[in-house]
Amino acid sequence: MKTRILFVDDEPLVLQGLQRMLHGERKHWEMDFVGSGPEALRQLETRAFDVVVSDMRMPGMDGAQLLNEVMRRHPHTVRFILSGHADRSMVMRCVGSTHQFLSKPCDVDGLRSTLARAGALKESLVDEDLRRLVGRIRELPSLPRLYHEIQARLVEPDVDLAGIGALVAQDVGMTADILKLVNSGFFGLGRGITNAAEAVGYLGVETIKTLVLTMHVFSNATEAPLPEGFLESLRRHSVDVALLARAIAESESLDRPQCDSAFAAGMLHDIGRLILREHLPEACDEAERFAAARALPVWLAEVAVHGASYADLGAYLLGLWGLPHPVVEAIKFQHRPSLVSGSVLCPLGVLHVADAFVTAERWGTEPEAEAILDTEFVERLGLTERLRVWRTLVRSPRN
Repeated sequence: MKTRILFVDDEPLVLQGLQRMLHGERKHWEMDFVGSGPEALRQLETRAFDVVVSDMRMPGMDGAQLLNEVMRRHPHTVRFILSGHADRSMVMRCVGSTHQFLSKPCDVDGLRSTLARAGALKESLVDEDLRRLVGRIRELPSLPRLYHEIQARLVEPDVDLAGIGALVAQDVGMTADILKLVNSGFFGLGRGITNAAEAVGYLGVETIKTLVLTMHVFSNATEAPLPEGFLESLRRHSVDVALLARAIAESESLDRPQCDSAFAAGMLHDIGRLILREHLPEACDEAERFAAARALPVWLAEVAVHGASYADLGAYLLGLWGLPHPVVEAIKFQHRPSLVSGSVLCPLGVLHVADAFVTAERWGTEPEAEAILDTEFVERLGLTERLRVWRTLVRSPRN
């Protein structure tokens, strides 16, 4: 089935330009083009669209108002906003209703790529079980305001790390967590870092963005009471996996983007668990009872009971947010990396091993790590000897 996309812009020339640029995609997409927010809402009432792409500045109903209405009336439609840099204050108005922001004027290849990924997300929901699971969640978390502001800074001609540090410093809790991490034993600094700007410079913007996302999701988990200790345990596990994943990636001399992706995947790999526990606690309890009765991992029990696991849900959400493909892929296939072709170590494999080792360390028995590992994947990449080296990194001080 083709991906159905609705473009909204009050400038006829802009719509005509989009039609010309994207004409070759009609074999994959069904596209409609309308000139106002009210007209877009009328179209949405008559037929279902997978994606809405709206300009920000429009008379009467602007893009922020439109996407808020789309979120309310059609919550499973993917929502993109087109905005120029000068619209930053307006962009902040639709944080929560918008899945991704696209710069205007938009790069044609970038727009195609973004919309193709949205189509791939739709395909991931072809499975009726996953569609039903997502459909039962009243509202998926949205990207935080601070993340959007950092993203806006990054696309400016001269990236100002000091300015990004100043943004982070506006959030006291986030600043404290970032300084705690950068001063941890894992990084092995010979001196302490005490301000956010210096931490941004040391950790790098991609790591800071990952921390902003993670802290936002954890700090906003308030819809339903969570089991005692659940949130802190999940947070701690995520940090441990992320730090070990980065250590493994660096020990194998992976490049900086891959190390960043491994860290991000580690921090966010259990985000689906948190969403399910917060929004569908009864479904979690059912899967946990099934797992206990049959001695299965929880993710396998979720697949058996609901047809989809927390890893599937987490990957879907991060895909909506536009996170890099290596991160989304790592989270979706974290338990069975052998399902992805390839013979070179990448963030997916690093996450899989790091999660297995950290989980086994919690249980206190090394054989448990071997039981969790995907042996087909380990053998295909010839990692048996490297596992012995990586296991020593688990015991390295990281606090």
